[in-house]
Amino acid sequence: MDARPAPDGAADRLPAGPAVFAGRRTELAALRAAAARPAEGRSPVLVLAGRPGSGRTTLAVRFARTVSADYPDGVLFARLSAPDGGRAAPGQVARRLLEQLGAPVDAMLLPGAGEEGRDDPACVRLRAALAGRRVLLLLDDVKDAGQLWPLLADEPGCLVVATTAGPLTGIEDIDPCILGGLEQPTAVGLLGELVGGNRISCDPVGGADLAEACASRPAALRLMAGWLRANPKAAVTDAARELVSVTGTVGGAAKAGAVKAGAVKAAAVKGAAVNGGLNGAAAGAPAGAAAPAAVGGTPGTKDAGPAGGAAVNRRRADGVPVGGTPVGVTPAGPPPPGAMPADGKPVPGRPGKGTASPGGAAGAPGSRPAAGRAGKGRKGRAGAAPAAGPGLRTPPVAPAAGPATAPGAGPAAVPASGPAAGDTGDRPRVTLPPGAAEPVPVPDNDPLIGAFTLLYGTLPPAQARMLRTLTLAPAQIADLRTASALVGCPAPEAAAALAALAGHELLGEEPPAADGTPRYRVPGRLHPRLVQLREAVDRPAETELARARLLERLVRLVDSARALLDPAAGPAPEPLPGPLRLRSAVQARQWLLGERDLLLGAVADAIGQGDLDGSAGRLVTALLRALPLTGAAAPADLHQLHELVLRVAERHGAPRRAAAALLNLADLHVAAGHWEQAAERFRAALEAAREAADEPACARALEGAAGCHRALGDAVRAADAYGRALALRQTLGDQPAEARLLARVAEAHVAQRRFEEAEREYRASLAVLRRLGDEQGRAAVTAAVQRLREQVDGGW
Repeated sequence: MDARPAPDGAADRLPAGPAVFAGRRTELAALRAAAARPAEGRSPVLVLAGRPGSGRTTLAVRFARTVSADYPDGVLFARLSAPDGGRAAPGQVARRLLEQLGAPVDAMLLPGAGEEGRDDPACVRLRAALAGRRVLLLLDDVKDAGQLWPLLADEPGCLVVATTAGPLTGIEDIDPCILGGLEQPTAVGLLGELVGGNRISCDPVGGADLAEACASRPAALRLMAGWLRANPKAAVTDAARELVSVTGTVGGAAKAGAVKAGAVKAAAVKGAAVNGGLNGAAAGAPAGAAAPAAVGGTPGTKDAGPAGGAAVNRRRADGVPVGGTPVGVTPAGPPPPGAMPADGKPVPGRPGKGTASPGGAAGAPGSRPAAGRAGKGRKGRAGAAPAAGPGLRTPPVAPAAGPATAPGAGPAAVPASGPAAGDTGDRPRVTLPPGAAEPVPVPDNDPLIGAFTLLYGTLPPAQARMLRTLTLAPAQIADLRTASALVGCPAPEAAAALAALAGHELLGEEPPAADGTPRYRVPGRLHPRLVQLREAVDRPAETELARARLLERLVRLVDSARALLDPAAGPAPEPLPGPLRLRSAVQARQWLLGERDLLLGAVADAIGQGDLDGSAGRLVTALLRALPLTGAAAPADLHQLHELVLRVAERHGAPRRAAAALLNLADLHVAAGHWEQAAERFRAALEAAREAADEPACARALEGAAGCHRALGDAVRAADAYGRALALRQTLGDQPAEARLLARVAEAHVAQRRFEEAEREYRASLAVLRRLGDEQGRAAVTAAVQRLREQVDGGW
């Protein structure tokens, strides 16, 4: 489907999406029809729900591009979760959306400045900024309704498109479009376009078999197409057989009987041994020695491997490795029908190999033999959603209300854009479920995992290592600058490896960096498996070294950007190699602002792990110097950096550094007018400064706390704190501060109507200023004394 032209830059923030898009015409038409309906009350919400690998994000981006011309005020994009399943706070998302919208993001939006959820100041500001505008918000991977509700504006001219792996229960008037697999002809056609040539068209039965083995889900189809491209001599039927062997499933339905150790073919085993370096099962190792698990398995499974000694995870029909239980699966009760115990013998009285698939007895309607070539002599089940398999507790995608989509029949429902029947026109109420939703797991026998296992096994060692190591990149987004640092290779090699992995559909393309450098992202659906691989294959010392290289690379990049923005600030750092270099001040500013989230994420990750505080501290210092030079440094970002400094200082027992961080945090709250939060920070800074015996910091904390008390109308506490700060400054011999504090004490006395004490303090301040020769200060204090006399004479 051709997209209508979008306004300039309107869709620039959207992910690139795959080059080949197939099917979903019914869903796209239904979504466009729903978006075109008149809305009242609040922004209409379209929800695309589907399991990982169903193509929900790709479809949402495709839809956004087709309708972007209808939203001239912009298309905004935000991810509400990290690839590891972490949940982004609504306030943080709102701040990023405000920046994309071009709205001011000032100190009023500091974290913790207000209540969480819908009352978060950033969420309130976002909803106000959307009033009277036509904006499309694409919110990807929403975890629960508690994330979405605070972002919904009372503006019917806007449209919210949300993708989710599970139901968003609690918000009225939201009926999800539930995605299953593609129709089988569409799935086979997609395979043909991705594989190229006539391999699919010359073997239509094999193509149908492979589509069914992939459950016709786009992500698995794309990965298997990559496997076929990497194995040009392999037949399409071989690909289907390999996938069934790895997953033990046909179209997502659990295959009866055990998947024997030899069923995982040489490609996956060879790839795991070469790329993973399964050193625990090297040639000559004793038979039965423990070895790292292959892709998708559980480390430490003690299966005797093939000739080379590499372990192969044997699985029962329910996806449980022989001798082990997958993470998150609690075995309970008797084995399911068709399950095989560790000794490989059928459970007495239960179906064994060749019996019906779980879910029905042998010969029951819908059952089929598991043995034999997938799809041979029968029609494929287009779009069948894969089952999790017995014993695998996968949360359902469909909500409790509303029918599910039939395979290939389009969306189950589209949301009503106006108020429900009987609605008074007020904003629909929300009833949020308790707690945040858990990430939807991807079972080991899922076709997506099987396809990844096969494709990963074909990768050259350097690309496999690159793919595993990219899980260490901030937000799992990388370009040649960060990828080359992580793996320790030249930038051109990193660029080639990234492009190759993207060509295999193992990485997703992101909008490029400010200088046009391509950027890529590890898909969330593959992230858990890649982390398992990295932990099982790569030594901890190698991982730590990769993280340290990344942090040092980021420090050099930030320092080079600062040198371009402010050449007079000091000597420029050693220049980076040509492909990594920032060329101009304009490019440096754009790079800092564009990569700001990733830079902050890198610091937070490093400090969270606590083993690279030195490198992380240098990056914090570099960012605190560079970000203000952009002229668009968000106070919330500076707040986050000072919070990280405070965390490291407390961890290492450094009260002087902790006091400095607390004072900086308090100053940010003062600038925002958050007097109570600022006073709390000043009091904490005073305690840390006393512990460090830092009298100047104590004086500064007391003066700051006094200013907060004064702003809150507590003149008595303000006078007391000013007086204590004055005593410290006099002890230190800081006369300019002494003159300033004398005037502040006088002002506090005026607020208490203690006019004689106030005039005495003003005159003491004038005496100090006279000694300093500060004529401007003397004029200001003299004017204050004159005003005081006029007030007294006037009977005030």
